[in-house]
Amino acid sequence: MSPTSETAHGGRRLVIVESPAKAKTIKGYLGPGYVVEASVGHIRDLPNGAAEVPEKYTGEVRRLGVDVEHDFQPIYVVNADKKAQVRKLKELLAESDELYLATDEDREGEAIAWHLQEVLKPKVPVHRMVFHEITKDAIRAAVANPRELNTRMVDAQETRRILDRLYGYEVSPVLWKKVMRGLSAGRVQSVATRLVVERERERIAFRSAEYWDLTGTFSTGRAGDASDPSSLVARLNAVDGRRVAQGRDFGPDGRLKSDQVLHLDEANARALAAALENASFSVRSVESKPYRRSPYAPFRTTTLQQEASRKLGFGAKSTMQVAQKLYENGFITYMRTDSTTLSDTAVSAARAQVTQLYGASYLPDRPRTYAGKVKNAQEAHEAIRPSGDRFRTPAETGLTGDQFKLYELIWKRTVASQMKDAVGNSVTVKIGGRSSDGRDAEFSASGKTITFHGFMKAYVEGADDPNAELDDRERRLPQVAEGDALSAEELSVDGHATKPPARYTEASLVKELEEREIGRPSTYASIIGTILDRGYVFKKGTALVPSFLSFAVVNLLETHFGRLVDYDFTAKMEDDLDRIAQGEAQAVPWLRRFYFGEGDDNAGVASGAGNGDGDHLGGLKELVTDLGAIDAREISSFPVGDGIMLRVGRYGPYVERGEKDEEGHQRADVPEDLAPDELTVEYAEELLAKPSGDFELGADPESGHQIVAKDGRYGPYVTEILPDGTPKTGKNAVKPRTASLFKSMSLDTVTLADALKLMSLPRVVGTDAEGVEITAQNGRYGPYLKKGTDSRSLETEDQLFNITLDEALAIYAQPKQRGRAAAKPPLKELGTDPVSERPVVVKDGRFGPYVTDGETNATLRTDDSVETITPERGYELLAEKRAKGPAKKTAKKAVKKAPAKKAPAKKATTAKKAAAKTTTAKTAAKKTTAKKTAAKSAASSASASSSSSSASASASASAKSGE
Repeated sequence: MSPTSETAHGGRRLVIVESPAKAKTIKGYLGPGYVVEASVGHIRDLPNGAAEVPEKYTGEVRRLGVDVEHDFQPIYVVNADKKAQVRKLKELLAESDELYLATDEDREGEAIAWHLQEVLKPKVPVHRMVFHEITKDAIRAAVANPRELNTRMVDAQETRRILDRLYGYEVSPVLWKKVMRGLSAGRVQSVATRLVVERERERIAFRSAEYWDLTGTFSTGRAGDASDPSSLVARLNAVDGRRVAQGRDFGPDGRLKSDQVLHLDEANARALAAALENASFSVRSVESKPYRRSPYAPFRTTTLQQEASRKLGFGAKSTMQVAQKLYENGFITYMRTDSTTLSDTAVSAARAQVTQLYGASYLPDRPRTYAGKVKNAQEAHEAIRPSGDRFRTPAETGLTGDQFKLYELIWKRTVASQMKDAVGNSVTVKIGGRSSDGRDAEFSASGKTITFHGFMKAYVEGADDPNAELDDRERRLPQVAEGDALSAEELSVDGHATKPPARYTEASLVKELEEREIGRPSTYASIIGTILDRGYVFKKGTALVPSFLSFAVVNLLETHFGRLVDYDFTAKMEDDLDRIAQGEAQAVPWLRRFYFGEGDDNAGVASGAGNGDGDHLGGLKELVTDLGAIDAREISSFPVGDGIMLRVGRYGPYVERGEKDEEGHQRADVPEDLAPDELTVEYAEELLAKPSGDFELGADPESGHQIVAKDGRYGPYVTEILPDGTPKTGKNAVKPRTASLFKSMSLDTVTLADALKLMSLPRVVGTDAEGVEITAQNGRYGPYLKKGTDSRSLETEDQLFNITLDEALAIYAQPKQRGRAAAKPPLKELGTDPVSERPVVVKDGRFGPYVTDGETNATLRTDDSVETITPERGYELLAEKRAKGPAKKTAKKAVKKAPAKKAPAKKATTAKKAAAKTTTAKTAAKKTTAKKTAAKSAASSASASSSSSSASASASASAKSGE
């Protein structure tokens, strides 16, 4: 029997944790006196739709799942997919003398424990068991030292959940009405989207400036060596005492911020270089300063996500998935933490390894302590570190792949945090000379030498800027003194152009959100996943690019809900939620002010923040009620220039010149994967000059339906326009006939006859001697014949219409080619993967192009292409695939091979349910809603609330806190 369900001999203590993996590990530490079972995440939550709300509730309560008129009382329901597990927990509790609630020690974990107590209604003593690492000593200590439930933490989590429900369920429908169906808004996701959009606006408004300078290579005239080079490279710093302009001196408009600096153009730079050709140079000053660099603090959630992105190419979500596995299997401490504190035990373990691995000279006299930088850090947590009172080296863990890489990163950072500073010297040398036309030119060079590497022996932090110099990089300059003569071996003229601000990556967006104190660091991975899944943001390499859709959404929110996406306002909301957690504020008055605009200023957030038209209104309810001022077309329209407008329509973005039905009107679709800053007037003109993409070919003589040719995402195709009122969903749904154009066809030459012929496919060629039908079909990989499950490729597309039965039978009479064809050469080489250290290439596979390092394969996403994919994006796709692990086939095999016993069947079921908390919850919730909406009385309200659920609550379903 499984250790998670085995009844302990003579024991009557039930321990409930969240995940089966954690339950299995803990059961091994507690032994036969305990039954350890998983709740498999949340067992109870706000309803996902009106159909899940008990019949006694009506009106707004059914829609929101919260009774806003009665102190914002939440309506909790047991998740449909958790009813069987709740039943099991009740049965186990009935046989137990004590109950230990051992969920995570954070707000959500505390809330899960409270919900378990409320639903199970135990009649035996209840203990709250908490720990931040899963080791034998930690688990036994937690059992021996339980505490009471922290009701303040529960209240704070409940307030967040209610707040996010109100925000999502009230604002999302506004987006449906004014922008597009299926969109969502969220307290943090909307602000995160605004950050990405604002950065793109800065890039669009940016104007590049060109500037020039000189670089000189100066020789000392003596033989050099590694410690004393013979030459140095210096950059022109000033001319006649006036500093030469560099990139930082220009504003985003391309103009100098100050006229105090000298802006050199190409002509002046070349003239100065020529005038300095025979000049004499000497050292004007040598300034040396001591260099000292202290170790980086141990990891907290956000810094781990950032470093895993920089060093391993992991996305935030992948990092948390791998870290979760490491925690549940007892390798690291709890991975959702805002703290940089190490326990005394951990400090001792780290210091012991410093001495053992690097020697006593690298160990500081006293243990290092790190002050927390995060405001209102999560309660009672430690930094992320290797678990136990003795750290296992990476080689001792037996880990492989991504888990090994992430553990090694955490281990190195933790050990390095208890090592001595790196010390050395930084030197600045100024070199001067006078040109033939009398101008004084001064060059400058900087160097750095490290005399004792200290912690850098173990770990050096990465940088978001790929061109940035890392801390352990040395630059040695010659040993020179003031007055020493130098000769110019070379003077080069260098041109530069200022660059727009870099787009956010997952790592830099996490850093920005944390610095602005927006949301909870533990939820950032989920938030980024949500804005990617919703289509608000897509990736180009590692860069986060906002879609045109996100421009429309953010425009609406800024204009009419300015306070809700104001950065300071959102940060203050976070402060208030923390005050509720600390017992310094009450939840109900605060929610009342947020929703109704009532109560004193101390009950909610100050109303001063904001920048939108709707800020004169009191609360959220009034904001979402007064929608008359919102012009849907204006919200989704953006000027490109020369009379061209970019509009976000129901079916995607398009550019338009003039008004519809007017003479000279032009319209063209915009590629969905086009970055907004790439939509220039010139490119818009190109799009408008192309064929429209919609060609009316005529009416089908049989059906009377109009047939049109379109340019779609996967190429040109023809389709029929169904009459208004044709059902598009449900069991009576009718799909329009659609067919891709042949390679020999084009949009401007295809005819109605061609279209009808294409849409007649597949064509029945005939039947074989056994009566099995043979059809000719056009597939993703070209034309083919199909007979039952046996498919054979055709040589040309024309054969689809002219191949005869005899010819088809002749093809099937040939033996089917088995085995693989000769391996195709790679489409593109990307370089060496930082994780597997194997070469990564792009290949063309059966299901399209994919990246591979020979061990792991990852299909390119919709937004990726062979031509534009970068090495970093390739490494990221492989990292995400590794984080998911191999396909879970073992559970099925186990069921087949096991004898027909009930226990193994339960194992398999449990294994399946043990997938991610959120996936299970979502799927079952949708199924339950679908069943219940069959009831006529609840149909309309269930539909509205179910849509609202999918649009606004998905972030909370997958995050540690719904935001």
